[in-house]
Amino acid sequence: MTARTGLLEGRTILVTGVLTDRSIAFHVARKAQEEGARVILTGYGRLSLVERIARRLPEPAPVIELDVTDDEQLATLESRIREHADHLDGVLHAVAYAPPGALGGGFLSTTRQDATTAFEVSTLSLQSLTTALLPLLRGGSSVVGLDFDSRQVWAGYDWMGVAKAGLEACARYLAAYLGERGVRVNLVAAGPLHTPAGRATYEEDTDPAQAEKEWDLRAPLGWRATDFEPVAKACAVLLSDWLPSTTGEILHVDGGVHAIGDGGVRGH
Repeated sequence: MTARTGLLEGRTILVTGVLTDRSIAFHVARKAQEEGARVILTGYGRLSLVERIARRLPEPAPVIELDVTDDEQLATLESRIREHADHLDGVLHAVAYAPPGALGGGFLSTTRQDATTAFEVSTLSLQSLTTALLPLLRGGSSVVGLDFDSRQVWAGYDWMGVAKAGLEACARYLAAYLGERGVRVNLVAAGPLHTPAGRATYEEDTDPAQAEKEWDLRAPLGWRATDFEPVAKACAVLLSDWLPSTTGEILHVDGGVHAIGDGGVRGH
């Protein structure tokens, strides 16, 4: 077991996107608590399910309802958070969704509505969530979003890949506009992990296990799709005050695949 460092001691972190204990957001919330943070969660849809998952954290965390496409919920988000905390030191944006028609190899036939939904939930929400929380964010606060490297095409990722490219641009613009407030905005681009959302993006004829094996072979450091710890640690560092001059950055936590050509290096 990794020793605790107190990296987030005294900091209050809002974590969105906890769906199950196999979601990246859950493991970031867990790591944040282990490092001393006070954590507040947001949930969408079945709040009772999110509340049950929240009880699996080292310490139970309050859950606030949030649909990032609902203007009324965004408008009241600040006041609802103030019932639990008077400020935020960090925010994890772990919200992403694309309808089935926007994934799985049907890029050319995706409807305008499905593509728009993917953009609204997965890209625009970073700006709408952050601006809704600005009254709670102090100088030194950190916003961290979850990314997947969008510099190339990934089989079956389709319009989510387009949305992630937009997310990267959105994060850079937010970093530029919020710098004068002392608020940092960065992304963590993770390799493929065993999350429900991740496994839903493959094409029908793609074997997820084989795809993950190929990722491991390409990664200079290797890659385990069942190990959430490296990504959770990276998010914890960005949510801390240890990188006070880092903003507009994409931190790749993928075993090094982003730096390697198609041929890879391991096993050859």
